[in-house]
Amino acid sequence: MIWPPVILTLQLAALTTLILLVVGTPLAWWLARSGAWWKEAVAALVAMPLVLPPTVLGFYLLIALGPSGPGGALAGLWGARSLAFTFEGLVIGSVIYSMPFVVQPIRNAFEAIGDRPMEAAATLRASPLDRFLTVALPLARPGFLTGGILGFAHTVGEFGVVLMIGGNIPGETQVLSIAIYDHVETLNWPAAHMLAGGMVAFSFVVILAMMLLDRRARERAK
Repeated sequence: MIWPPVILTLQLAALTTLILLVVGTPLAWWLARSGAWWKEAVAALVAMPLVLPPTVLGFYLLIALGPSGPGGALAGLWGARSLAFTFEGLVIGSVIYSMPFVVQPIRNAFEAIGDRPMEAAATLRASPLDRFLTVALPLARPGFLTGGILGFAHTVGEFGVVLMIGGNIPGETQVLSIAIYDHVETLNWPAAHMLAGGMVAFSFVVILAMMLLDRRARERAK
């Protein structure tokens, strides 16, 4: 069966992207507007998944989500033993692993706005929240689109982290990349070709969408 991993992967990517947009937006705004001297240390922490080997990040997440870590204590609230090897654990790992792909484009978009639009809104007596909702968010829309696309696509293509913290449980943690690996190991070439070909097509669409968005943004800037 090739569809359960596809459906599970889409569910994971959609939920991860939604969480990242909700969590990443205030974080990106703070990174773009704060004058705190330590904000770049926070930015470096957010960006660490870009350079950390997935197995390293997956290893520490496995410890954190396991029975002896915070994840085990959290899972105990509803009678479970661990968040490792569960869909919830995959969501937590995916949020951490894909965070820089969402936060950085949104931060760049907020920084590109500059101070003048916000100052102009302030002279019209708009509150900070009004300025954020009616000025900053609309102007940063390209960054949100880019971040959403990158976050979704990166989650779909995850392998090392999800394998470490989710394993290969059909119907629960076997996402698309793990299913391809499983089919290759069992010499099920037709299924592997079908899933891998779908990933190639998906990657092309994502890259094309990014190029079109960038072109549109540059045309608007002119």
